[in-house]
Amino acid sequence: MSTHPIIADLSQRYTAKRYDANKRVSPQDLDVIYEAMRLSASSINSQPWKFIVIESDEAKQRMHDTFANKHQFNQPHIKAASHIILFAHNPSYTRDDYAKVVDKGIEDGRTAPEQREQAFGGYAFAELNTDENGNNATWTKAQTYIALGNTLHVLARLGIDSTTMEGVDSELIGELFKDELGGYQCDVALAIGYHHKEEDYNAQLPKSRLAREQVLTVL
Repeated sequence: MSTHPIIADLSQRYTAKRYDANKRVSPQDLDVIYEAMRLSASSINSQPWKFIVIESDEAKQRMHDTFANKHQFNQPHIKAASHIILFAHNPSYTRDDYAKVVDKGIEDGRTAPEQREQAFGGYAFAELNTDENGNNATWTKAQTYIALGNTLHVLARLGIDSTTMEGVDSELIGELFKDELGGYQCDVALAIGYHHKEEDYNAQLPKSRLAREQVLTVL
């Protein structure tokens, strides 16, 4: 077994089941988390996401209310966790959306201004994943999960607990956070904070994963 710090981080992380409502993630750690999310990888550097952070009591109440119809097992995390992050994707990513990426690349010196049109070559991959109605949600949602995975690793590095929640009501979130989402769709959220030492049963259970030879083939 490797003793590398990365392996130690991932061996210790788990899905928190109960949070300590008295503990909050520090502003310094939040700054690292937010920047790491921004730096996440995505196909053609598309970045077809919005990250909406739920921090205030008012916002937490709004998020709490999205569990009115289903997935109530995740509802306790909303007010007890330090923060909730909505990972939202653009269901209809367009050439105009990609233009923002291209122009930022020019601003950052990654792309020469005279190469702007050629830089749109990558958009062909988005087109391959777009149906006749302009919907490419399957593709953009997949990019958002890359950002989610990156965030989970960063949280593990920082010693912050987390709970990935696909058990959310996407439709109701879309209604109650319509202004913030701006047409984007949230199918997964992430609770972050610090687990409750007495009530989080999952914290004491041993790590369990399939053996390496069952999932990894080296050719």
